[in-house]
Amino acid sequence: MRTATCALVAYAILLVLGSLWMTLGRLPWIFGGLVEWKPEVAAIAAAYLGLTARRSVAGAVGASIVVGYLSDLIGGAPVGLYALISGVVCILGHLVHRRILVRGWGVTVGFSFFVGLATAVMAVMLRALFAQPLGGVGTELARMLTSGLATAAIGPLVLRLLRRIDAAFARTHRERDAALEGLAP
Repeated sequence: MRTATCALVAYAILLVLGSLWMTLGRLPWIFGGLVEWKPEVAAIAAAYLGLTARRSVAGAVGASIVVGYLSDLIGGAPVGLYALISGVVCILGHLVHRRILVRGWGVTVGFSFFVGLATAVMAVMLRALFAQPLGGVGTELARMLTSGLATAAIGPLVLRLLRRIDAAFARTHRERDAALEGLAP
């Protein structure tokens, strides 16, 4: 139930940001307005689900793939691109969840930037692998950087909201405090 709620909230965030980014996504004073500032909300949600998967990672990966697929549909990406990337990010998050502690403002912003940048790199690699159209090298590098920066800007808010959901589903007071602090269960 916790995983489904996190996926539903991530979808709601995707809907709100999808409508906002249609009008606000192109900032004319940076890179001549040629590059979109698109935060990778699906990847942040997938990383969070991977970091906080309790017993089995299968449910978290399934929810991440669903959120990634919905991101594909809302964002106009090739169907399955962000679904695959979200699944991979969730698995990577689960693999490092005992070695990383995402707490504090600086670490959360850095983690969000890394997730956004890694997602953009994987998207370019997959588009190149499957002969999808790519921009010039400068355009793609700028898109990767702006994706990381936009994700770093919105990521801490998304992670905080998902932590609140974890706290609401906690069974004990100790689990609730750990979820609010960002500690792995």
